[in-house]
Amino acid sequence: MSENVMILMLGISTFLGALGLAGLIWAVKTGQFDDQSKFLDAARYDNEEDLKDAVHMDEKKANAKKSKKAKSYKPAD
Repeated sequence: MSENVMILMLGISTFLGALGLAGLIWAVKTGQFDDQSKFLDAARYDNEEDLKDAVHMDEKKANAKKSKKAKSYKPAD
């Protein structure tokens, strides 16, 4: 191979490596890998009944938050 081709390949591979590293750093900073409960929930809710109970509890929490927001609404003066 000629020297120019080697320099071109080295430059392109360095650029692609830097691009991949920048993507990894961006993903870590924005929290793409912060799903801490994924594996715990898989073990905790291993049957259908437990999963339905968990969904029901999440719905109750969401409804409680909605009712708090509705009660704290104050119209503009």
